[in-house]
Amino acid sequence: MGKAVGIIELYGLVAAFAACDAGCKAANVTVENFDKNKPANADKLPVPLLVAVKFRGDVDDVKAAVDAGLEAAKRVSGVVTHYIIPNVEEDTEKMLKLNGFDKN
Repeated sequence: MGKAVGIIELYGLVAAFAACDAGCKAANVTVENFDKNKPANADKLPVPLLVAVKFRGDVDDVKAAVDAGLEAAKRVSGVVTHYIIPNVEEDTEKMLKLNGFDKN
């Protein structure tokens, strides 16, 4: 079983960098590759790109990073949702490796 993971889905790449920076400064975490999604209703969103930031570490550190990331992203463009998985299963680990930035 893996370390905890905290995922924040937010509007736009700038908010993703702000959340990542704040989360890393707030706690002892590492960051996995960002993921992106352009939903069908992208033209109706505040920013037409959704980005997921993934923090990894101990549960308390991940919680602190997610909290700091949420606050930073809210100041930039907003948050869609967030979730913390305290103890990641092996099959979920495989899914966490997927990311849309690898696609053209």
